[in-house]
Amino acid sequence: MSAIEKNKVVLFTYQLSEAGGSKIESSDGAAPMTYLHGYNNILPSLEEELAGLSISEQKTITLTPEKAYGVRRDQLTQKFPIKHLASKHKRLLPGTIVKLNTEKGVVDASVIKAGKFMVDLDLNHPFAGKTLEFAIEIIDIRDATEEEIAQGHTHGPGGHHHSGAS
Repeated sequence: MSAIEKNKVVLFTYQLSEAGGSKIESSDGAAPMTYLHGYNNILPSLEEELAGLSISEQKTITLTPEKAYGVRRDQLTQKFPIKHLASKHKRLLPGTIVKLNTEKGVVDASVIKAGKFMVDLDLNHPFAGKTLEFAIEIIDIRDATEEEIAQGHTHGPGGHHHSGAS
């Protein structure tokens, strides 16, 4: 039976909760998550915890903020001109996730409050500062294709090509 190691494509289902809290997100009703092991396509500490597991294995993994999305940093809340948002919104309500154009590219941010021309944004990851608990079940493991290894990511459950590829 195949175990998770570098150059394996892994399919898994998950439920994500804040430790001791309610469910934040899950793969229920959606396709399983798929990633190429050994290429940092998921949280590095989560990938490390999955190494060696086999098909049908289940594992609960708890990650501290330092091993997940980092600690919350108050200095990552700033005021920006609304015109710097990458997408237009009719109403910018607190908690809305928006895309912000920055010198380093587009980043996700959460609205704190919005005025007519300016918006206060939180640039911390929404899960920053949280201890996270992943309940994971391994659905499938397969060898990666040469193309997937060369590109450093998976092409899905069957190793199909990117759309538009011939």
